[in-house]
Amino acid sequence: QVQLVESGGGFVQAGGSLRLSCAASGRTFGNYGVGWFRQAPGKEREFVGAISWTGDNTYYLDSVKGRFTISRDNAKNTVYLQMNSLKPQDTAVYYCAARLYGSVYYTGRYEYSHWGQGTQVTVSS
Repeated sequence: QVQLVESGGGFVQAGGSLRLSCAASGRTFGNYGVGWFRQAPGKEREFVGAISWTGDNTYYLDSVKGRFTISRDNAKNTVYLQMNSLKPQDTAVYYCAARLYGSVYYTGRYEYSHWGQGTQVTVSS
């Protein structure tokens, strides 16, 4: 079993940066692909990006490409979402999710078996 805890959310002005962390328990976290999702008020939860379990592939939602970067440090059981050039439309609760041997092609929320509790990101204009 893997338990996930997100951190690093907060309030930032447009153009600013935040780094979210997804810390996992469990010795086999290195076998899990990790996806980041976000949910704004009144909207569906949407895929933001993912990193493969091997760590050598990433994939992003078009609207965040070039601004967001996902990385992982398996020694620390942690996946990161670096968010730069933030825009007000990035405001949402951000969730990380894990799937055993997940590749970057899993972009649907129901394709992930483990979820964190979410962390709020608010970007002011």
